[in-house]
Amino acid sequence: MVELVKYIAQSLVEKPEAVDVREAETEDSIVIELRVDPEDMGKVIGKQGRIAKAIRTVVKAASVKIPKPVFVEII
Repeated sequence: MVELVKYIAQSLVEKPEAVDVREAETEDSIVIELRVDPEDMGKVIGKQGRIAKAIRTVVKAASVKIPKPVFVEII
């Protein structure tokens, strides 16, 4: 999942080297933290959060076989 989110984010931003993706696993869920350069934050979130919602939808579809829910947080 980390590689998928990293690939999507790097495709969207102007500074792909500043993209940092980390995975934190708890007992009942997996959280993927996405960090980008502050100037690229708008490109990752999109108008009214449409890009962020699309990223979350793709991750949710890709994680169907994982028993824990996967969440994407843009930090």
